[in-house]
Amino acid sequence: MIWLALVHLIAAGAGGYLAGRLRTKRVGVHTNEVAFRDTAHGFMTWAVSAIVSAVLLASAASAIIGGTARLGANAASSVGSAVSGAASQAAGRVDLSNLDPSAYVTDTLFRADRPAPASTDTAPARAEVGRIVAMSIRNGDIAPADKTYVATVIAAQTGISQPDAEKRINDAIAKTKETAAKAEQTAREAADTARKGAASFALASFIAMLIGALASSYGATVGGRARDRADV
Repeated sequence: MIWLALVHLIAAGAGGYLAGRLRTKRVGVHTNEVAFRDTAHGFMTWAVSAIVSAVLLASAASAIIGGTARLGANAASSVGSAVSGAASQAAGRVDLSNLDPSAYVTDTLFRADRPAPASTDTAPARAEVGRIVAMSIRNGDIAPADKTYVATVIAAQTGISQPDAEKRINDAIAKTKETAAKAEQTAREAADTARKGAASFALASFIAMLIGALASSYGATVGGRARDRADV
């Protein structure tokens, strides 16, 4: 902010001085009128430069806003990737990126009271459990019926007890939620930092331009006095 204010102070002051110094002197005009005209020329010099600065600042602001939007999109994508990745890990690395809700409903229609016994090919069981876990994460929690069924499938495929299988489910869901919460928190902090940076930049630019207006106006009066002394 200090650097920006100094740049405006020096540049606007120099521009205002030149505007007053090079302005044509009017003979027979009152001293107060001369000072007013010099100040007006200095202010107009600043106004022209402010238009150019506004165009440049608009480009910078557009870049900042665009960067913030991309940051938010990337953060949202990161949250989705974190949830999908954790869900895939919990479901045995099943691809859940194209989850079809109708597949989950179909699975519920064909559920048996007793899941298939353990076998060397666990892909079908993993796929079904993966769809259930993904749907549960999408809904925010796993339904009691789904939890019981998944625990039964895991127990049948791994040979562990039903309570241990339910504990695995609880741990997997908790880990997935924790991962998603951390990713969301990181995204919010990054977006807040970007917004604060943009607000600080806007405030600093406003103060610097105000300083520039005063410096240009005053510099023009100084240049006008130097002009009048030179013409005497």
